[in-house]
Amino acid sequence: MANHVPAASRLVTADELLRMPDDGLRRELLHGKVTVTPPAGEERVLAAEIIIRLGSHVRSRGLGRVYAAETGFRIGSNPDTVLAPDAAFVRQERIDGVGVGKGYRLGAPDLVVEVMSPSDSQPGMDAKVNRWLAAGCRMAVVVNPARRGAIVYRPDSEILLLSENDVLDGGDVVPGWRLPLRELFA
Repeated sequence: MANHVPAASRLVTADELLRMPDDGLRRELLHGKVTVTPPAGEERVLAAEIIIRLGSHVRSRGLGRVYAAETGFRIGSNPDTVLAPDAAFVRQERIDGVGVGKGYRLGAPDLVVEVMSPSDSQPGMDAKVNRWLAAGCRMAVVVNPARRGAIVYRPDSEILLLSENDVLDGGDVVPGWRLPLRELFA
């Protein structure tokens, strides 16, 4: 007789995560363990605005592809890790090299944007950003609506704290993209 282990006490693969029912909750996989995030609140308007502005810039210049929160990125294997940022960007040359397939996109995006919700903690967000950067992400941005600011992380660089009076700049990751934070929080 087969030994069935409850899902909560065994490691889950990325393929198993992909087959889980869509019940409105965001699930991510951290070293084979499923984490569940409650449905998004009003702060998701900021994520949508970022996706619109980033997507418009990227599309008009043929820079690559912008992904929304429903997209998972498989950044680790054995055990699997799948994370889903609120917004992400992947350069066109990386898409051309691998194409667009089924399931989760392999590897980290070039840019991730996370919008903090009331249930997020700064230490938890820092840990997630560190996972992204360790997986090869070139720039991670954490937008904090409560503080009306953002934090920009890059590998081997100083952390950049931005207030609503500053402009978020895509630098060499998303050339030419600039987002005045005052407009985002308006």
